[in-house]
Amino acid sequence: MKHLQTGQFHGQTNRTIRLDGVTLTDTEYTLDTVDWHYHENAYFTFILQGKVIEGNKKEVYNCDAGSLLFHNWQEPHYNIKPPGFTRGFHIELTNQWVRELDFSLDNLTGSLNISNPELKFLLYKIFRESKTDDMTTTLGIQTLLLQLLSQMEREGQTPLYKNPAWVNQLKGLLHDTFADQWSLTELSTELGIHPVHLSRDFSKYFHCNIGEYIRKLKVEKSLSLLSQKNKSLADIAFECGFADQSHFARCFKAVNGINALEHRKNVLN
Repeated sequence: MKHLQTGQFHGQTNRTIRLDGVTLTDTEYTLDTVDWHYHENAYFTFILQGKVIEGNKKEVYNCDAGSLLFHNWQEPHYNIKPPGFTRGFHIELTNQWVRELDFSLDNLTGSLNISNPELKFLLYKIFRESKTDDMTTTLGIQTLLLQLLSQMEREGQTPLYKNPAWVNQLKGLLHDTFADQWSLTELSTELGIHPVHLSRDFSKYFHCNIGEYIRKLKVEKSLSLLSQKNKSLADIAFECGFADQSHFARCFKAVNGINALEHRKNVLN
């Protein structure tokens, strides 16, 4: 099985940034199939454009633009690239960097498919920070990375974490139907719990209210669609369930701190 060294990925790497213990690469997936392999460092894969299928010993992930995966070090996996252009942003973390910052990856075992929109927003911020390339870039990226890792651990992105059944059911439901117009009563009926219980405990597990979470899912979906050059902002707003383009623009700016066209330019350039 092939062992890939720091900064080494199958395909064409267009840009590599080496910081103290952190390596970031912007890579085009050029091979239709990549056989089983592993990397010497723990790392994130964030799909910026296109699609890729990634499999490990337990699961197979069908990744579109906006998908975020985490692999602990020496976790074997393989890749299949469907037809079309695919591009990924990778962040590798050395064990020394993790130890020096007094953080542990012990609970983040194996491979994880991360669905939390907040974590994906952090990855987009890291990607944008990597393009700034000034004297504060290293500090900015390290700060965002620690925020990301801490939030992953806190919110239970590990196989050991157990949510109540309704939490995982609701998460799947909202991710699949975020563009639908749900009422509190309808969601409660679907989950089989009391509306008061749902409204009271939602923030405990999602760290915001239901309306805010659905809005974030809509914005997250728009991030991946913005990587498709042929889609207009009006089309994206409609596809993501926003009332109109103006509503989409306001929500996007509130969540990401930049407007949608700026984001599209950042990702495509």
